[in-house]
Amino acid sequence: MSAAEGPLVVGVDTSTQSTKALVVDAATGRVVASGQAPHTVSSGTARESDPRQWWDALSEALAQCGDAAREAAAVSIGGQQHGLVTLDEQGEPVRPALLWNDVRSAPQARRLIDELGGPKAWAERTGSVPSASFTVTKWAWLAEHEPEAARAVRAVRLPHDYLTERLTGEGTTDRGDVSGTGWWASGTEAYDEGILARVGLDPALLPRVVRPGEVAGTVRDGHGLPFSKGTLVAAGTGDNAAAALGLGLRPGVPVMSLGTSGTVYAVSEHRPADPTGTVAGFADARGDWLPLACTLNCTLAVDRVAALLNLDREAVEPGTSTTLLPFLDGERTPNLPHSSGLLYGLRHDTTAGQLLQAAYDGAVHSLLGALDLVLDADADPSAPLLLIGGGARGAAWQQTVRRLSGRPVQIPEARELVALGAAAQAAGLLTGEDAAAVARRWNTAAGPVLEAVERDEATLNRITGVLSDAAPLLERDATSH
Repeated sequence: MSAAEGPLVVGVDTSTQSTKALVVDAATGRVVASGQAPHTVSSGTARESDPRQWWDALSEALAQCGDAAREAAAVSIGGQQHGLVTLDEQGEPVRPALLWNDVRSAPQARRLIDELGGPKAWAERTGSVPSASFTVTKWAWLAEHEPEAARAVRAVRLPHDYLTERLTGEGTTDRGDVSGTGWWASGTEAYDEGILARVGLDPALLPRVVRPGEVAGTVRDGHGLPFSKGTLVAAGTGDNAAAALGLGLRPGVPVMSLGTSGTVYAVSEHRPADPTGTVAGFADARGDWLPLACTLNCTLAVDRVAALLNLDREAVEPGTSTTLLPFLDGERTPNLPHSSGLLYGLRHDTTAGQLLQAAYDGAVHSLLGALDLVLDADADPSAPLLLIGGGARGAAWQQTVRRLSGRPVQIPEARELVALGAAAQAAGLLTGEDAAAVARRWNTAAGPVLEAVERDEATLNRITGVLSDAAPLLERDATSH
């Protein structure tokens, strides 16, 4: 391994399924070491994880990085958004964390929207209309269903906050991640005490919001990780805001991220407030905004369909008139938390490969339907769509996005963009640079561009029609029938 040109930094991505750590040369962006360790998530309607295993996974991922991690001058943690981490007086979890894709709080989401003035009022107040993914609805669910656990809570954190606090001993978060809670007012950039009072959450239990570019703290003694005491710790942020940093994203450039969940987003200089609730008005990690739409069902759902059909995930075949809505975990966009998958238009001559292609089409349709709402009116409609996440490497995903979007599609060669964005944030602490400028200096968005093809309007219109006609069925709670 050649010597690094600049100081080393560590960027972490603690996601739903695993924790990844990169040791990066702050001068060049070269990844000098990496590690990864898995998490477990409960199955069924509940989606929960023990936060302590995130820490264990971080320890294992850093151990895989070897000596390079010990040389790091700064560290930052990007993490899955929305998760409700509840801690007791000793900083230990009161119960497993409720994750973003746990949709049990859908009734609480509907009630909170009604009680506080409706969707438009919520959008103007917090930037978003809360769904079952949002932390505020999860806290309301906990207070209603597990009141003893709620009374035992002495600190409420998001997943990335939990790991940052174990490093520094300080309870902190950042504007990017806190904007996805539902209890942070985007207009004033402060906790909304009216919303907190409504759900019975004491603001003293919440972390301090660290400003962009500010140091969250330093590594304390006794953490058991390979960092030296006094190593700088950045604010960290949510995974989507971290990926935006990792791409060095400029306003108006569209991104589609294909992972366990699917997202479309773009940086904007205008504070979003979509009263339909399709677009979440998140903040980014820099001082701008990150309007974003998220689907719960993306690569995991399509892979499940492939497994049911006993097919490789790339074994798609064209020519289908079948529609498959792969809403295997309920859905957030469109907002159908109780939905399940729906197959329509099956014929004797339909092949397994065509069914698999229909699953890809259904997943991408949901994301593209939100893209126009995410982008500002003056965004360039011919700008390449940046395709990232695990699915971005798959030819079937690439060609489906290309065919249904009608846009050129660019696939950045840099991998692990959430961890790279966290690393860029850590590097910015050392150099005084804006983190996105660091990533642009590292040239992280470079990659091949697939030329635009004519948009497949027929498929888009067919899926839209089936979705509209099936809405009453998809809105039912199957467990109550």
